[in-house]
Amino acid sequence: MIERILIADDHSIVRVGLSIMVKKLRPESLIEEAVDFKNVLDLVKKNSYDLIVLDINMPNGSFQQTFEFIKIKQPDTKVLVFSSQEESVYAIRYLKMGADGFLHKMADEDTVRRALEKMFRRGSYVSENIKDTLVSNSIRSRDKTTRNPLTTLSTREMEIAEKLIRGESLKDISTELNLHSSTASTYKARIFKKLEVKNIPELIDVFRFYEGLIN
Repeated sequence: MIERILIADDHSIVRVGLSIMVKKLRPESLIEEAVDFKNVLDLVKKNSYDLIVLDINMPNGSFQQTFEFIKIKQPDTKVLVFSSQEESVYAIRYLKMGADGFLHKMADEDTVRRALEKMFRRGSYVSENIKDTLVSNSIRSRDKTTRNPLTTLSTREMEIAEKLIRGESLKDISTELNLHSSTASTYKARIFKKLEVKNIPELIDVFRFYEGLIN
């Protein structure tokens, strides 16, 4: 049976590079590409995939809504999250959401190849660093003083916090995520309360500190 693979990223050079690597590992596979979240949704509605390599930050939609749609529409499809976000902060979050693997965009060629091979063979992939983090978090789970406050944010709250950090207004966030303006404001208030910050500069400081703290 020919494997069908979807590579979703808004940068053409990334899609081309991944396609070349996939073809080396699976010469007979059928590879398709998506340039944004809407494109992903349209293709998933029409076709079934064995593996989807999914970027986190793309236009025309949100990662959470797209990911949830994939898992509902095609529960057997394996999803490898491909992101430039800090692995130690975000990888476990996406794995808990139901992703089958997390690969950092700065990974070298050998690491990318190993990740793809494991996705094909086992249907899952996590780096050694994340395995160590999972063990460490398990050991420290009862010690509240070591808890990373970013883990208290829901996936939607984390998504909105990232957009706030990037300088996006609540109006833009509401439009992009298809939220009512009051809902977006409520999310912002929850984020500030959970992280005990009063403004965007303090929010940025919290993210900068904890992303650098956990390795």
